[in-house]
Amino acid sequence: MEIGSHIRRIARASLYMLGGWLLSACSATKFVPDGEYMLRKVQVVSDDVSFNASSLEPYVRQKANSKWFSLFKIPLGTYALAGTDTTRWLNRTLMNIGEAPVLYDTLAARLTCDDLRRALQNQGYLDAGVVVDTVIRGKKLKATYVLHPDRPYYINNVGYRIDDERIREMIDFDEDANSHIKRGQQFNINELDAERKRITTQLMDSGFYRFHKDFIQYEADSNRVGDHLVNLTMHLKPYAVGSNVEAEHPRYFIRKVNYLPGEDGKLHLRRNVLYNNTMLYDGMPFSATGLQRTYNNFARLQAVRYTNIRFTEVPDTTLLDCDIQVSTHKPSTISFQPEGTNTAGDLGAAAVLGYENRNLFRGSELLSIQLRAAFEAITGLEGYQNEDYEEYSIETKLSFPRMVAPLVSTHFRRNSRATSELALSYNLQNRPEFHRRVFSTTWRYRWNNLRRRSSYRLDLLDLNYIYMPWISPTFKSDYLDNSTNRNAILRYNYEDLFIMKIGLGYTYNGRHSTVRTNIETAGNTLSAASKLLGSTKNSQNQYTLFNIAFAQYAKGDFDYTRLLQFDQNNTLAIHASFGIAWPYGNSKILPFEKRYFSGGANSVRGWSVRGLGPGKFRGTDGRIDFINQTGDMKLDLSMEYRTWLFWKLNGAIFIDAGNIWTLREYAEQPGGQFRFDEFYKQIAVAYGLGIRLNFDYFILRFDMGMKAVNPAYENAHEHYAVLHPDLSRDFSFHFAVGLPF
Repeated sequence: MEIGSHIRRIARASLYMLGGWLLSACSATKFVPDGEYMLRKVQVVSDDVSFNASSLEPYVRQKANSKWFSLFKIPLGTYALAGTDTTRWLNRTLMNIGEAPVLYDTLAARLTCDDLRRALQNQGYLDAGVVVDTVIRGKKLKATYVLHPDRPYYINNVGYRIDDERIREMIDFDEDANSHIKRGQQFNINELDAERKRITTQLMDSGFYRFHKDFIQYEADSNRVGDHLVNLTMHLKPYAVGSNVEAEHPRYFIRKVNYLPGEDGKLHLRRNVLYNNTMLYDGMPFSATGLQRTYNNFARLQAVRYTNIRFTEVPDTTLLDCDIQVSTHKPSTISFQPEGTNTAGDLGAAAVLGYENRNLFRGSELLSIQLRAAFEAITGLEGYQNEDYEEYSIETKLSFPRMVAPLVSTHFRRNSRATSELALSYNLQNRPEFHRRVFSTTWRYRWNNLRRRSSYRLDLLDLNYIYMPWISPTFKSDYLDNSTNRNAILRYNYEDLFIMKIGLGYTYNGRHSTVRTNIETAGNTLSAASKLLGSTKNSQNQYTLFNIAFAQYAKGDFDYTRLLQFDQNNTLAIHASFGIAWPYGNSKILPFEKRYFSGGANSVRGWSVRGLGPGKFRGTDGRIDFINQTGDMKLDLSMEYRTWLFWKLNGAIFIDAGNIWTLREYAEQPGGQFRFDEFYKQIAVAYGLGIRLNFDYFILRFDMGMKAVNPAYENAHEHYAVLHPDLSRDFSFHFAVGLPF
């Protein structure tokens, strides 16, 4: 039987199954009692076309049954497959998995009308009205909430009645550019509440320890103005000392900050570490923001288990004593983790021994040491003496919870979340084909700008030394020295190499979007030093360091993700990423670790990892295509619709597009070079379905992708795979942890 015929049968069976579910959903009315109705659909509309009625949908108290991908009521259909006899196990199971019909509730509808009317009035539509229209067909009901916003009211004038002279002088309401209330804007209760919160925060950060937003009230008068205008008056209530005694609001100052130990009676952190993470100081006014930032600062310290901050009022004064109790973890931990491995059918085992010290120098410095050993039995290799793979590695990291650098201001140290990291690692690999040694060292900074939701990373020094002490004569003869296989990319990646780079990364995390950028360069410092010192070049016209050539390149990456949430169960995720790298000077080829690849669980999912590109290149030798199917430029475009199914199971449908290209033309990658008049014809497209198990703290993902447009083929039958699907050729399955973007 042909694969194509098999696919058509699967698709036909799926359609029959879907149709059965939909018919079952229609028969769900058997569970609706007489005199009641199943809520088929709920809408919110407005008789004013300029008003966005959909923005008020969250105020609807009763929604219709949920839909998969906003289209299919599969949970309701599953419930409807059950019989009415609940003593049978199958019926109970279907009811538990599915979703019972939602019965229309007149009380919920009336309360929804009240909530919608109140929401409209809060937005300035003070004369608004709301009615609910129902359409009944059999035992099903459609509810439409019709909004009548009428004309909105606008702020005519803003006045202030503040008897407390200190507060009146402290806040200049008329000239404050951050004010949420201004003359001429549309009247909005939410903006009034936001202004109350803003003023409250400003006062609580200025020493008014006992202030809260209920002291601020607004009076709105539309009767004296007319023509849909409102006069606002902000009134600051006085501070109540007793039942009938009013006074000015007290302004508190911190007399002294004290640090108290945890249960063991010892402070395990240095005094300057405690001070630098405290945003409350002797003699300063009380600050609610400073209090929260102090909690946040101590919470991010690896050594700290918990922090408790208490304030005590000094009798007959407006002074506060601040007691900060810091409890710490045990400094050292040891872990052991065994692993099982399976690489293309070759079984193996690995073990990781780890040590951590969370408070190395009594400053919450984190020292981690990890030892790893792995063994894998490799089969099917002919002409090689050994048939196993051994790997031993040691990785050491020392992380400081602050910026360890000269000329860093005290203000920056205290007002930014910064870390500094020193990492050293050594990796020894013995394969039947070659022996490889990799030494790496990195000095890295990370810091955040919390107000702008931005984070930064600076790799001040990132050095990698790759040493190849031995290469099998068989491997060397077959791939590196064979005159019929002059693969420059392959040879370059089996030579000794220095990579010394610097890099800068930036990330912005908004409410619904994320932007990541990264720029790195390598070899420029070494190249400049070589030229200044008049160093000679080797036979390959390259400068060397200790007789070893170093890589020189520039690389930039951009990544963007946008989430469009339709409701609590349905989200559309849009993703785009672009990367480009250019080898120059001392390099004609990028190091393998810096080259781009396409395909896999986080790329164009119709292809396996490193199975796509570059360009229209189609691999010929699976043993070395992992080298050839890499490039200097990458484009990824994805659109994924995510929906909740039931329990912890989510589903997704997706479309992916993209490819990789080389910037130079390489003989071993025909058709892989980027050309402006050709690249758009070489963009691969895939589509597919995904199932995700969402356990909150991690997500297990299963994606099934199919090729739709395959640039590796030029004839229409295979190029447009979506029209001529072949399961053995076009299908790819992916398992991963976490979402693709």
